[in-house]
Amino acid sequence: MDIANIQGYAYVFALAFLVIVLYAYIYHLYKNRKNADGTDYEEYSNMALHDDLSDTPVADRYDVKKK
Repeated sequence: MDIANIQGYAYVFALAFLVIVLYAYIYHLYKNRKNADGTDYEEYSNMALHDDLSDTPVADRYDVKKK
């Protein structure tokens, strides 16, 4: 077994590992979005599109929770 074969196997295993991590992260984001306390990151993605001074803010500056 030469170094080229070892590099090929390492590349395939690293690629598979990174794909699994990516899908786990996407699942984590959508799972937290469904919870009541989860953050909706799609609202924050609009900040780059709506960045004029006359636009409404994405979230309130002072988020006071009543107990």
